[in-house]
Amino acid sequence: MSDARPVTLRCADPADGPALERIAQLDSAPAPPRAPVLVAEIDGRVLAAISLADDGLVADPFHPTATLVELLRARERQLRLGPRAVRGPRRRAWGLRRRAAATG
Repeated sequence: MSDARPVTLRCADPADGPALERIAQLDSAPAPPRAPVLVAEIDGRVLAAISLADDGLVADPFHPTATLVELLRARERQLRLGPRAVRGPRRRAWGLRRRAAATG
């Protein structure tokens, strides 16, 4: 059975420090991920995080986080690639909007 709760991926802010410390300790990591950090949360609770600086990763071992880790890694790749990561209809729509703005 799958968990249908919404997942939020976002950049960590200073208020996330205690949550990152907690997850690092639970995950037996020597330290929390180095900033900038991307976090995955469910119901407002940070369950996994990845460093955009060095790919350091921590995840709460007491929750099923494999899918969250996959999402974080995919989003990290998108951020590293920039606009080139957008494909298909969204990219075409993005290009059409840019051309319309340039001519209008």
